[in-house]
Amino acid sequence: MVSTPRRMVLGAGAAIVSLLIFHQGMWALLHVLALPGLSMPPPYPTDPTVPFGVPRIFSLCFWAALWGALFAVVWRGPKSSYWFGGLWLGIAAVVVGFFIVAPLKGLPIGGGGEFNNWLRALLINGGWGLGVGGVLTGLPGDDEQREEGVFR
Repeated sequence: MVSTPRRMVLGAGAAIVSLLIFHQGMWALLHVLALPGLSMPPPYPTDPTVPFGVPRIFSLCFWAALWGALFAVVWRGPKSSYWFGGLWLGIAAVVVGFFIVAPLKGLPIGGGGEFNNWLRALLINGGWGLGVGGVLTGLPGDDEQREEGVFR
């Protein structure tokens, strides 16, 4: 059995790696394709974020690490189910972003009800979540079903 703190570290690391490869990879693909309504600015954004002025990519990595640590502790099931769980992680990130973070930032709730905003967010964050699941699947650790309960 892998301890809870180790799971958290592995989850955070997997989420950061996935953000830098899969999240930003999908972001780059949408930038290059420049599809109407789905285009994105260049990937790996370095514009300063509020309130501390850190580059946006560092902020994204920080939040990804928190999501990944939580996912690694909470998700139940064998390693083969991490892909599925990762997809749900990406969907959860979109829902929290649209219904909790957006209003806090003064942005429209639910992506403003625009289909393209949802599609773009699900492509980027869904790819990130699948990447988290894939990276965690490839890491050493227990392969058997986890015991019941979040903390052991």
